[in-house]
Amino acid sequence: MSEVLSVRVRRELKRKAEELGINIREIVEKAIEEAIREKEKERIKAMALELKELMRDVSEEDWARAVRESRDER
Repeated sequence: MSEVLSVRVRRELKRKAEELGINIREIVEKAIEEAIREKEKERIKAMALELKELMRDVSEEDWARAVRESRDER
């Protein structure tokens, strides 16, 4: 499934891309995919930092014990 995306670019840029046989759709898709990957990385990093802050008072021993108990419950 696809969607139509309308983007205004400089006339000269479009003309050069067409002249050189550049697949504009492919370039735009790759750029959007990369932007999405970067934003997802930023979101995951922020979540990890938030989790780290929330867990700052949990000792390694408590953490290891909780993991072991969780595994034993399975």
